[in-house]
Amino acid sequence: MRPPLRLKEMAPDDVALAFASDPRLIIPAGTCEPHGAHLPMGSDAIIVDRLADDLSAEFAIVRAPTIEYGVNATTRDPSPPAGGAAVRRKTLRRWLNDLLPEWERAGVTEFLILTAHGHGPHQEALATVVADRARVRLIDIFALDDGGLPAPTDGPIHGGELDTSLLLFLAPQLVRMDLARDCILPETERRRYRRGTLLRLPPGAQGSVGAPTRATAERGRDLYELIRHRIRERVLGVSAGDAGRPA
Repeated sequence: MRPPLRLKEMAPDDVALAFASDPRLIIPAGTCEPHGAHLPMGSDAIIVDRLADDLSAEFAIVRAPTIEYGVNATTRDPSPPAGGAAVRRKTLRRWLNDLLPEWERAGVTEFLILTAHGHGPHQEALATVVADRARVRLIDIFALDDGGLPAPTDGPIHGGELDTSLLLFLAPQLVRMDLARDCILPETERRRYRRGTLLRLPPGAQGSVGAPTRATAERGRDLYELIRHRIRERVLGVSAGDAGRPA
């Protein structure tokens, strides 16, 4: 497979040629926040960064540098894990609203924003980004139908089985499974957590919500390939028959 088209590594003439061939731009949007004691701070960014690379390489679509910070899920934890850093909703939205017009003038007609962070305020910030004429599409990778894979009991929540499985597949050297601890919230509190209205996690949660101890690299591989397939089919318009053909 050809290498990804990373905007920051390309010369201006090469960017112009790439946009003339395919006027879309992939924008991976991550976070820097705790995902439990067992996962790296940039888990969301690592997932969408790899996904952006793979989609760019497969379809010859330029990918922008990954946005490393987002709107974090804030809780009133008396001793929060160290290292998290966030921006406000309006900051993230304004920052992208400043960037998109420059890329639009360079020829981009569609922006594909990838995120693995389901926190309501973060999603709202990305979903309200606008361009002058170009189409802006927000792709929440965990909102895609799992196509029949066994659903985890904790749901696709922060630092749980799905996040941990993906990291075990994509970056196993960064995962500390000896430190993984399960924290299963009742459904009502899970909904509040996603919306950003749950202000205090149970003791011992360590920034993780879900069942990371059930994660496996094999499930991470299956989930990652499923996500890629769903984006090919539903976003990039590639049929099942075309998906296996060389790009």
